[in-house]
Amino acid sequence: MKNNWIFKDLLKNSKSAHPFIIGIDGLSRSGKTTFVRQLENKLNQQNVRYITFHIDDHIVERHRRYNTGNEEWIEYYYLQWDVQWLKNHFFEKIKEQTKLELPYYDHLHDVQKLQMVNIAEVEFIIVEGVFLQREEWRHVFDTVLFLDCSKEKRFARENERTRKEIEKFQNRYWKAEEFYMRQVNPIEQADLIIES
Repeated sequence: MKNNWIFKDLLKNSKSAHPFIIGIDGLSRSGKTTFVRQLENKLNQQNVRYITFHIDDHIVERHRRYNTGNEEWIEYYYLQWDVQWLKNHFFEKIKEQTKLELPYYDHLHDVQKLQMVNIAEVEFIIVEGVFLQREEWRHVFDTVLFLDCSKEKRFARENERTRKEIEKFQNRYWKAEEFYMRQVNPIEQADLIIES
């Protein structure tokens, strides 16, 4: 596996009093989920106790992020998640609590459902998602990896039907991503850049 050295390095540097918290950041379709699966396989092989959180599991209901009167990219960047709530009840508590009560989005019913998550005994906490290095969340991570991938390559990974909705990408996703790259500069902030 080409990322073997990365996983060895993460395991070597992960010993601390609290769980080692790693952020897997990157824009849409940059390969974050695939990378996380590889990391989970390595952790399983080493018998390391871990838990993974996908930030997209915690998006808000549609009425809070669509047709709000804001520009679409603003809805995506600022309203897709309740950024402050996640800061206060997830990111700020992840190092000191053994249980977290988190809202998980139910796509079928367009509701958030609170679930209790036990993080006692875990050595490794993986958080995967887009815009992870926004200022409200970045300080929590022990290390952040940014998966860097060109817009063209990422767009080619979308299915054909989705690619036909080019206006949605232009108005919602790409403008938000450009804002993130410009304002937050995640490549500069990340501890490690991985070309994907």
